[in-house]
Amino acid sequence: MVWKILRSKSESDTKLIAAIRNFAGFTPSNLELYRLATLHSSIAKPNSKGLKDSNERLEYLGDAILGAAVADYLFKKFPYKDEGFLTEIRSRIVNREALNLLARKIGIGNIVQFDNKNLHLQQVILGNTLEAIVGAVYLDKGYLRCKKFVIDKLIAPNYDLDEIVNSNSNHKSKLIEWSQREGKIIRFEIVEVKKSKNRKEFTAQVMIDNEAKGTGYGNNKKKAEQDAAFKTIELLQIQNTE
Repeated sequence: MVWKILRSKSESDTKLIAAIRNFAGFTPSNLELYRLATLHSSIAKPNSKGLKDSNERLEYLGDAILGAAVADYLFKKFPYKDEGFLTEIRSRIVNREALNLLARKIGIGNIVQFDNKNLHLQQVILGNTLEAIVGAVYLDKGYLRCKKFVIDKLIAPNYDLDEIVNSNSNHKSKLIEWSQREGKIIRFEIVEVKKSKNRKEFTAQVMIDNEAKGTGYGNNKKKAEQDAAFKTIELLQIQNTE
């Protein structure tokens, strides 16, 4: 049955179906939702109403569904923790940096459709695309199936909750502490700010002793600097700085 479905589709649809089956564990019922979920606004074309059909609306929906599913999971996982703790752990799981890494790990980069002339665009849109796919799963399969996908396929296999609970997520602070111990001169520079219709995209660069290290991206200065710090820590292999 699955082979018949795949055989009747185009090569791009076959690739998309195979990818969804690989990371989600099911065959999509409404493939159009997933086509839209992987379509970035950089190549989206206007529809009959003059609006671009891209994944931005699904991203909005998926962000809310993902947050609700993770909140539900943490609420039951930690029955004696207060709301401040639960909010912090959820933010560490669903923040832009973490979602970009997760999306890259499960292969979203192989199916996202975007303007590939922009060299760094894919690095900052993978998490958004993953949220859009969550929105597509919700519309295609319903909330309970979507929640199961989020927990069983995204969270449980890819996150170490004990490590998340015990980790310091302030990468910038960790990097500054390391530089002080090592006698290095460190600074963070915002090297580019791109503006689109609905958002800004900041590019941050870490400089250590005037040498460029990690480059980070985010929708505000703080997130871009945190992303740049995280990538520098990985680059220099100094994850454990406490």
